[in-house]
Amino acid sequence: MRVMAHVAMVMNLDKCIGCHTCTVTCKQVWTNRPGTEYVYFNNVETKPGIGYPKRYEDQEHWRGGWTLDRKGRLQLKAGGRLRRLLSIFYNPDLPTIDDYGDPWTYDYQTVIDAPLGTPNPSAHSISALTGRDMTVKWGSNFDDDLAGAPELAVDDPDLAGLQDRVKMEFEQVFMFYLPRICEHCLNPSCVASCPSGAMYKRAEDGIVLVDQDRCRGWRFCVSGCPYKKVYFNHRTGKAEKCTFCYPRIEQAMPTICSETCVGRLRYLGLVLYDADRVLDAAATPDTQDLYEAQLGVFLDPNDPYVAGEAARQGIPHDWIQAAQRSPVYELAVRHKVALPLHPEYRTLPMVWYIPPLSPVADVVGAAGYDDNPDNVFATIDALRIPMEYLANLFTAGDSDVIRRVLRKLAAVRAIQRAGQLGLDLDENLPASVGASGDELEDLYRLLAIAKYEDRYVIPPAHNEEAGRLMGQHEQLFCSLDTDGGPGMGGYGPPESGGRRTAFNLLNWNGKDKVPGMFPKARRA
Repeated sequence: MRVMAHVAMVMNLDKCIGCHTCTVTCKQVWTNRPGTEYVYFNNVETKPGIGYPKRYEDQEHWRGGWTLDRKGRLQLKAGGRLRRLLSIFYNPDLPTIDDYGDPWTYDYQTVIDAPLGTPNPSAHSISALTGRDMTVKWGSNFDDDLAGAPELAVDDPDLAGLQDRVKMEFEQVFMFYLPRICEHCLNPSCVASCPSGAMYKRAEDGIVLVDQDRCRGWRFCVSGCPYKKVYFNHRTGKAEKCTFCYPRIEQAMPTICSETCVGRLRYLGLVLYDADRVLDAAATPDTQDLYEAQLGVFLDPNDPYVAGEAARQGIPHDWIQAAQRSPVYELAVRHKVALPLHPEYRTLPMVWYIPPLSPVADVVGAAGYDDNPDNVFATIDALRIPMEYLANLFTAGDSDVIRRVLRKLAAVRAIQRAGQLGLDLDENLPASVGASGDELEDLYRLLAIAKYEDRYVIPPAHNEEAGRLMGQHEQLFCSLDTDGGPGMGGYGPPESGGRRTAFNLLNWNGKDKVPGMFPKARRA
């Protein structure tokens, strides 16, 4: 057993109001630079919808993530090394700027310089990439709040096979918001896709980053990521992605998207996992078993044996204590109400979601079924939001898991409602959802009234780890069966020839030459 720690996130979709505050703050902190005009490390999508970039979930088209070969072994969906080598100068699986939307600004100078008396001067749109006049046709959040739903939402890949059940008429349509960041997967296909070894997964906390010195702009990471959360900066020629705000995480502070979230829907915490089980879990034959397989990778931090092994293998004591108080472990493993996004991609994502209950409770509650989840789910087929749609998002199509999660959430709501209104409640209600009364009370407190320190349990980085934190860019390996592979913990071989000069990308203006941006070639 190889015990490792991983920082992870849970989002409660019942609380997201679609305000995009997380998107704006992330944009201001991380991508407010030349070359990143179209880049959103965090974005909030309306579901059903085609997302950003367009139809990123259609892996038959984009070929992201992993699949199994004829012998049941993991291989990149984009193909093996030979196929990638043959297409290294032409990658057909990349989204174009039309899929993201040409970023634009406005020619405000036209308005400013308009002579006095000019009737209604207006600022027309110009491309932020080319500086030319343009007509805006697509961009981030163009289908927000089901805008253009009859034409756009029907192309949502998650609606496959449900077109007859999901109608876009006003009185029948449903929607909810899905905030997305990089999943910082246990088995990241972006890392395995990188020919230059620039992408790596930190052994300390599992955060996936890009070494800007080593990146050569091949962009296989963009096509290899099934969530399309790796972007190409056309000004620097480098790949960029969500960093999980690692400078804040190292200071025991939450990510900026979590800190500024209006709905308080995000939870951050550590989970302990067995790195030796990652490969087997990702190679689980049946895609509907991948959720349970990933749960099997996680370790119980309250188990004395696990805690002892973690300490023996170098995990600091305060990190073990943080894992024992982790809200992510509570929601995903103990209560099992948080689910991974598209587990069928076999990347073992570490950003999990609590599926929305509101459309269920609101409609059924009006019929008087709040006090009995069995009655709630006896009528679920008549509700606007199909169980199969949520299953396509979070459980690779297994509706039974979604039904179990929503029954437990409905039970929590029913118990609290009965307590507030003095209603009689069936004593067997907790047992009917596989929980005790105390467990449902704990779940209510965590979901509804948890304080700041309960939602964000992040231990600070240790000074003795500074060398490893700074030296992770030496990572070279991408295979799953080596110590340096994705999710497997290793640091890669030491690099000969001394250390390179690094540069701070955030301080570069996109024009001037910066020492260290393009390392000098080494002589043989």
